[in-house]
Amino acid sequence: MIEFATPAVVAPDPEANTTDLLVDRVAATPDSVLFSLPTADGGWSPVTTREFYDQVIALAKGLVAAGIQPGDKIGLMCKTRYEWTLIDFATWFAGAVLVPIYETSSPAQVRWNLSDSGAIAVIVETPDHFARFDEVHPELPAIRSVWQIDLGDLDKLTAAGTEVADDEIERRRNLAVGSDIATLIYTSGSTGKPKGCVLTHSNFVETSRNAAIALKEVVLDPNGASTLLFITTAHIFARFIAVLSVHAGVRVGHQPDTKQLLPSLGTFKPTFLLAVPRVFEKVYNVSEQKAEAGGKGKIFRTAADTAAAYSMAKAAGSHVPLGLKLKFRVFDKLVYSKLRAAMGGNVKYAVSGSAPLGPRLGHFYHSLGIVILEGYGLTETTAPATVNLANKSKIGTVGPPLPGVAVRTADDGEIEIKGVNVFKEYWKNPEATAATFDGDWLKTGDIGSFDSDGFLTITGRKKEIIVTAGGKNVAPAALEDPIRANPLVGQVIAVGDKKPFISALITLDNEMLPVWLNNNGEDAGMTVDEAITNPAVLAEVQRAIDAANENVSRAESIRKFTILPIELTEASGHLTPKMSIKRNVILEDFSPQIEAMYSGAPATEGHSIVQ
Repeated sequence: MIEFATPAVVAPDPEANTTDLLVDRVAATPDSVLFSLPTADGGWSPVTTREFYDQVIALAKGLVAAGIQPGDKIGLMCKTRYEWTLIDFATWFAGAVLVPIYETSSPAQVRWNLSDSGAIAVIVETPDHFARFDEVHPELPAIRSVWQIDLGDLDKLTAAGTEVADDEIERRRNLAVGSDIATLIYTSGSTGKPKGCVLTHSNFVETSRNAAIALKEVVLDPNGASTLLFITTAHIFARFIAVLSVHAGVRVGHQPDTKQLLPSLGTFKPTFLLAVPRVFEKVYNVSEQKAEAGGKGKIFRTAADTAAAYSMAKAAGSHVPLGLKLKFRVFDKLVYSKLRAAMGGNVKYAVSGSAPLGPRLGHFYHSLGIVILEGYGLTETTAPATVNLANKSKIGTVGPPLPGVAVRTADDGEIEIKGVNVFKEYWKNPEATAATFDGDWLKTGDIGSFDSDGFLTITGRKKEIIVTAGGKNVAPAALEDPIRANPLVGQVIAVGDKKPFISALITLDNEMLPVWLNNNGEDAGMTVDEAITNPAVLAEVQRAIDAANENVSRAESIRKFTILPIELTEASGHLTPKMSIKRNVILEDFSPQIEAMYSGAPATEGHSIVQ
């Protein structure tokens, strides 16, 4: 068993709760801009710390006037926008507990979160959200209040709370201590019915205070740190960054529509980003295909190779050859500067989580002047457990433990965590709670290893390790991640448990498919059904698989693949709200296609076969 720990850099305060983070921020910088709201003309309107605080108090009074009592659970179904964090803090100031619901949740999922949590009120954003809630409302007799943001109900709540005394809000906000529940977040349910994670006020307070020091170059930029949130705030990753930003005084904007992300980045000009690897892959792939369409695809790929080689040489501490330096300077003007400008021109750091980012892309972005700080964590760890730091970073790892956190690997490689970030328990589920703890240590279910400096590398999920008929243990992520980076590939699922070799299910990226077809002299209007038998498409998928196979032993390599004629989505039931695959569901739903790859001819010696 190997263990690394980083001592806390902030003295714990067991009496503090999340409201103290905002109160302290108001005292420190009342007139600084804490949020920027999008305007109709594409600009941004400032909201100061004091203005945000006043709005929080006013909405908290409205909740009190509406009958919300300390400890009451309130459901929230809303996309990433300013009102999310406003409601979050107003709920805390009213002494209540927020229960996030993904804006993409089905009526059945809405019912489960609200019924299991015992929520007595719900806030929805749109008529569509209300319709999904209303479908199951008869089965939720405890819900007595329903508010819809798009109908102006937050303003109505605020107006109705003007008679509530300031002293009452001050009393309520001080009721909770660090060990009390701050929020109830349901897991995405990739392996079964979602479990409610009880995160405490100390989880948010202590993790935020320690992370702000560890990531001071990112969130405490003397020229003003800022970030544009676009991943869902219902997920702990963005939720934690939103709370951390209030604590650290980071200016925050929101853009939930990823199709409008690049224009918003151009006007907002953030200093750091929060994203999942798929976003970085998309930015790269779109840029590459755009260059290809303009007849400059070869130049772009050469520039990308140069960027990666330059970064790897610098990371190794070796001398960068003069020729490589000169090529890098040329491409910096021709290519890299344009990519930096597309992201607003000010991005210095990007925090990446939820899945591994390939080292090549990490080095590519690093050469653009953007340091991607990969991290690792779970809902159960209030998001971060480990993260690469601005002055202590290794591409290809998820970094060392955050201050206040200890991480160890068991004899079988399972990662276990304890510290200020670890959740209290699963809601009303003592059996699941007992099963996931070994004393104070949270058993994550993930497999990983440390290097000699305490930097953690994730291998994959313990339950997802494939054991072939020949007894070879194969981590699917090592195969899937590099293949998924190909612009033509949407999703890839390695299979082969108890089978003689590894195969893969592949889906095409519907958004990139017509672009790729056009750039490669094929009919851009062909359907997915036609594309999955197109020789050029098959050859490109084969090329991506062959490249991934070069990184593993023959026993671990993908020997056959099948391209599915559909897209795997959350709506189809195959992805979680954070876009992780539901492996068990996929294996069950596509078992005929999987079995077909193992019937008939054996695996070939030199290449994959498309079935």
